[in-house]
Amino acid sequence: MIEIKSKREIELMKEACKLAALTHKAVEQAIKPGISTLELDRIAEKTILDNGGIPAQKGYPGPDKYTPDFPATICASINDEVIHGIPSKNVILKEGDIVSIDLVAYKDGFNGDAARTYIVGKTTKENERLVKITREAFFEGIKFAKKGYRIGDISNAIGEFVKKNGYSVVREFQGHGIGRNMHEDPGIPNYGKAGKGPRLEPGMTLAIEPMVIMGKPDILELDDGWTIVTEDGSNSAHYENTILITEKEPEVLTLL
Repeated sequence: MIEIKSKREIELMKEACKLAALTHKAVEQAIKPGISTLELDRIAEKTILDNGGIPAQKGYPGPDKYTPDFPATICASINDEVIHGIPSKNVILKEGDIVSIDLVAYKDGFNGDAARTYIVGKTTKENERLVKITREAFFEGIKFAKKGYRIGDISNAIGEFVKKNGYSVVREFQGHGIGRNMHEDPGIPNYGKAGKGPRLEPGMTLAIEPMVIMGKPDILELDDGWTIVTEDGSNSAHYENTILITEKEPEVLTLL
């Protein structure tokens, strides 16, 4: 069931989303060659806690009984790592890397979810274009995040835009509804047929997140049970915001 948020619930959710955006800003300012992903994780955790929130991803249940709960505040995924990279003191950012940071701030009963791919120092034109197209794919998708359209309209717009630009979308993972729970109905794939899926209504809150691969769409899971990488070793980028469906244009809640 897709939850329609009340006016009061939306106000609370906006605060969680604002905190997620603020945390991204703090992390972005710290990104440079030589910093570890664990240091970035500590910055994110401190920012969330200092502002009355809780790092929602820390301790998030693994997908099965064999996978430990997620141990960190952020997912930090570098280059060919698509999503769910685990921060570590041994993972040091280098000049030219691209790093995807995905984080969720929980505050006053609601979640705010956002992801960005950042460039470390200077990188290649190819990496710059990948990051740019991934971000643009999100905004192509939300042109259809309006009352009366369907989830499939968003999915189709993202997938076709990515394909037109010569890249692939990840098919095994998708965006989602969000609110009191980090993951709620509906699922929002980054590909699909227009005109399909649930119809959008004001009060829906959605986390839309293109995950784009420079090469083929095939992915693998590493032995840690979390980190997803591209099978062909090509780089990947991730861009996500939590949005609100309104009577008119969608409102992006995780942008300052």
